[in-house]
Amino acid sequence: MRAVALLLLACMGVPGPVQAGTAAAWDALREGRAVLLLRHATAPGMGDPANFALGDCSTQRNLDRRGREQARRWGHLLRSQGIARPRLLSSRWCRARDTAQELGLGAVEPLPALDSFFADRTRAAAQTAQLVEAVNALMSGTVMVLVSHQVNITALTGVYPASGEGLILARPLRVPARVLARIAPP
Repeated sequence: MRAVALLLLACMGVPGPVQAGTAAAWDALREGRAVLLLRHATAPGMGDPANFALGDCSTQRNLDRRGREQARRWGHLLRSQGIARPRLLSSRWCRARDTAQELGLGAVEPLPALDSFFADRTRAAAQTAQLVEAVNALMSGTVMVLVSHQVNITALTGVYPASGEGLILARPLRVPARVLARIAPP
């Protein structure tokens, strides 16, 4: 009976047991004992066009109207959770950087370890290790929001996040990261 009830709740979009520790996860994030890792907001398509150029957003998949609204809702959610001025680190891809900017929570810093390796999966292990090292090198107690891509998040956590989904991860990071909570796109 319990399994049926949980299935019904999941179908209705009501958080189930995965979200049971969400309040504690938000506390850990506010206290700098965790980081929030977001998959960039909705950007239609998959991968990048053949003419992709890192410094040219016109050659990349970009956020659509829904993606920009989704990122702004994340900003509202974070402020409602008492997170108003986190350290914002982002992939250099336009859709990730724009997601971080649309949060409206401050300056966005590029972190190449958050860049997508979708086109070259051989970089996954080394780049994931670089990300762990970079985050762990930052001062303990720093409130951080990271914006990256599905492949990067899956390599670090084993979780395949939806566009705009967030994971609160325990610090220090490790591989696989300890997921404290999954936060659905607001």
